[in-house]
Formats: sequence, C-alpha cells, structure tokens
Amino acid sequence: MPRFALVVALLTALAACTSTPSAPDPAPVPESSAPPAEEKQVHLSLGDSYATGYAPGGKGTSFAQLVAEDAGLDLVNLACDGATSADLAAKPACGPAANGKTQLDAAVETLQTGKVSLVTLVIGGNDLTPCALAQDPVECATRTVAGIQTNVAGVLTELRAAAPDVKIVGLTYPDVFLGAWVNPSFPNGQNLARLSVTMFQDFNTRIAAQYDKFGVRFADVTDATGGFGALTELTQDPKYGQIPGPVAKVCSLTYFCDRTDVHPTPEGHRAIADAVTAALR
Repeated sequence: MPRFALVVALLTALAACTSTPSAPDPAPVPESSAPPAEEKQVHLSLGDSYATGYAPGGKGTSFAQLVAEDAGLDLVNLACDGATSADLAAKPACGPAANGKTQLDAAVETLQTGKVSLVTLVIGGNDLTPCALAQDPVECATRTVAGIQTNVAGVLTELRAAAPDVKIVGLTYPDVFLGAWVNPSFPNGQNLARLSVTMFQDFNTRIAAQYDKFGVRFADVTDATGGFGALTELTQDPKYGQIPGPVAKVCSLTYFCDRTDVHPTPEGHRAIADAVTAALR
C-alpha cells in the first residue's frame, strides 16, 4: 500500500476509536394522563317528603337539591315520603344510596367516607300532622314533640359519633295550618290557625334546643316563611281577598290553602333553601 494511503487509513481508524459515540435516542416518555378530576363533597339529606320534593302531581325540585346546587355539592338524598322521626332508625331509607339500610345507618356509612361537608335534617312534620284534627291540638303537639326530641337525639348522637365536626342543619316547617283560615275543609279554620302559632312556637323552641345540644345549626323555616307574623295585619290576596299576611304567605309557599296539602310550592322550596343557607352563615 502506498505510504500516503497507509497514513490516511491509520488516521481514519484512530478517529473511529477515539471519537465520542453519539448518544442513543432517548426512550419515549409515556404521555402523562390528565390528573383525575377532584371529587365533589357531598350534601347528605335526611328526613321526609319536604326533602324529597313531593308535591301534588309528582315530585319537583326540593330544597335539598337547591341547597346542594347553591353550594356546589353532590346530593345524597336518603329522605322518604311520609317518614316520621321514629322511622329514621327503623325503616329503610329511600333513594339509590340507601342499599336497604335505614336512613340513620346509611347516613353513618356515608359520613364515614369523609366526603360529607353538609347534613340537613327535616323531620317531625308527619309526627305532628294528626294533632291538627285532635280535640286539643296544643296538648297533642306538646306530647308529640317530646317523642320527636327523643328520636332526634338518638339520631344526632350517632351522626356526631361518625363525623364530630361535620356541619349539620336542622329544619322546621312553614306553619301550614295557618292555611286553615281560608280552607273550607276546616269549619273551625280560623281557630285552628290561631292555635297553630302556639304549636309551632313550642315545637321550634324545643327542637332548636335539642339541636343545639349537638352543635347543630337551626333553620327556623316557620319564621322565614312568615309564620310568626301578626294575624291582625291584613293583606289583599288575589284569591281570598283580605286575609292575615301570614296566611297569605303560607298560601303562596305551600299547597295547603286550596288543596289541603302540606308540601311546599317551588317558591316554598326556594325559601326553605335560603333559610338553610342563612343558618350556615
């Protein structure tokens, strides 16, 4: 081989041995998946048909749904139409999350997930309803409220054991019996309407005290819906003419005046939801 060609060959071989090898192509990095959406907190609803949204002609949007929507929470609604305070721990809950358990047992199970930020409880109305037709409505209500207090205390004891710090709001009801003032189904309607004010004052005072023992906030729905206004102050109602202001208000917020149905109208559910929100402030 000529000398010049030999030198070139040696230099080429040397360069091949001493040059820095090129870095291998980096291994492909798997595409990172998007982080899972943060799971919403839950509004846990317990109680009766006020919470389910029952109304003449079918269910509508309940105050419980409105509260959940307003707060940006998912709703777990265990309430049942017709439930009494004793039923909370004795009868199967309603709704898809019940799984055959009572409202109390299903509520405790839900609270133990740690995802509940609000509990609402509306109960006692079905316990009290028969007192409207009792010979002595006030005496009947006094006796009945004692049982409601005992049942509610049992439920709250277990809820607090499951979640000591969760926010709980206990509710009352509009004084629907004020509607007896104009409802022809009640021949002594004005007398019942007057007596109902005393009934609801007693119920609210005693149930609020029970809630307070467990650190539960109280939404006085009776007051928020005008139930304690003066019956001597009249207003012009488009259907019933000159009637007391509290009567006119309960006629617009419930179906009692013309249908003898104790359930709230859509406007009534909105008023109740607002009362719950106010109690949380």
